[in-house]
Amino acid sequence: MFECRHAPYVVEEALARELEAHYSEPHRAYHNLTHIAELLRWFDAVADDIGWRDPRSIYDAILFHDVIYDPLSKHGSNEARSAELATQHGASTYTRDVILLTARHGSVTRDEVDADAALFLDSDTAILGARPDVFDAYDAAIAVEYKHVPADAFRAGRRSFLANMRERPRIFLTDYFHDRLDATARANLARAVARLS
Repeated sequence: MFECRHAPYVVEEALARELEAHYSEPHRAYHNLTHIAELLRWFDAVADDIGWRDPRSIYDAILFHDVIYDPLSKHGSNEARSAELATQHGASTYTRDVILLTARHGSVTRDEVDADAALFLDSDTAILGARPDVFDAYDAAIAVEYKHVPADAFRAGRRSFLANMRERPRIFLTDYFHDRLDATARANLARAVARLS
């Protein structure tokens, strides 16, 4: 379940079951095992093309970064709890710090992170530059995860987040993702913002 070509690390059976249980929670429409599998595909692609400096720490960050996901929690608490769980399972301090950065998608700058962290963050937001049908499925899944939020409030918050991402000079921190996904991401974001307007 958590295997990829460039991460020959063994996830113990008990931990694999724990991770699978979290990522299979019924309220997850996007932040689930499919999302983790997609990040593991990016992990291999980056390893093939440019390499990771600390692959084990990034692999652990992928596995744990959304392990705690409660849409009702206050901003940053899911990331903090996910980082703590990773640490409890022996992940590095660097893994913890990288997971904590995911609470700041859209505001992290290139000069405050190293190459691995930037590539990881871009992997996590690569869905923005996916094919239009894949992006639209992601956008709909996020709406499902936040169905507890009043419709007008959700639309306003989601529109603000997507518009802010689109207005950034660079959506992706790294040239690797910028060159591959920026144009498609901007088109996807424009379409999504228009739907919410």
